Amino acid sequence: MQTNMSIISLITEASVVVQLVMALLFLASFISWIFIVQKHFILNRAISRADKFEDAFWSGGNLRELYVKVKEDNSKGGMARIFEAGFKEYLRQSKNPKTNPDRLFESTQRQMRIGLSREIDALETNLNFLATVGSTSPYVGLFGTVWGIMNSFRALGDVQQATLSMVAPGIAEALVATAMGLFAAIPAVIAYNRFSGKLDRLINRYGTFLEEFSTLIQRQIQASSAQADNTNHVD
Repeated sequence: MQTNMSIISLITEASVVVQLVMALLFLASFISWIFIVQKHFILNRAISRADKFEDAFWSGGNLRELYVKVKEDNSKGGMARIFEAGFKEYLRQSKNPKTNPDRLFESTQRQMRIGLSREIDALETNLNFLATVGSTSPYVGLFGTVWGIMNSFRALGDVQQATLSMVAPGIAEALVATAMGLFAAIPAVIAYNRFSGKLDRLINRYGTFLEEFSTLIQRQIQASSAQADNTNHVD
């Protein structure tokens, strides 16, 4: 008797539990690839926009003019949004001449840190899913394998003489679950590690910019405060 050992037949003839495991792993793999493609373009776009904004920021132009351009730009990146949040707060607080310089600086920096936190949350979206798929898929596949092999050996109890042709299909279909678990896990792990490295470097760039911009704001506040003191002395 010829036994059909093709992958399709092994899947269709597997037990219900093993088929459910395979379906779950296929769904996890499919969703993972969607997130992988999305995250690839999102991070590359964020890096490109960060490069573009840094060139504009350090070109020596007027910060107020840059703020207006950033405010009107609907496609601005995360670094530009951090700048917008900080400079907007700086302009709002500095309108009041009685505002304490230390409070002005702390308020501006606080808004930038809030903006940074929001950007980090947005960039980290779906990374946890990839990590979960990468770490759990092999075990889910192994569960399907153990269940399939267990059913194969239970079936042997109903026959007087066991042969390899009787055991092989059950074991083969069970091992397909392990293969699907690895198929789902390996790309997810590779993508997670790659994206985590890119994300860490991008977040470091955001943090460095925040500190550098905070220094510029602090100098601006000190200069404005010194100018106001000189004006009061003259009066």
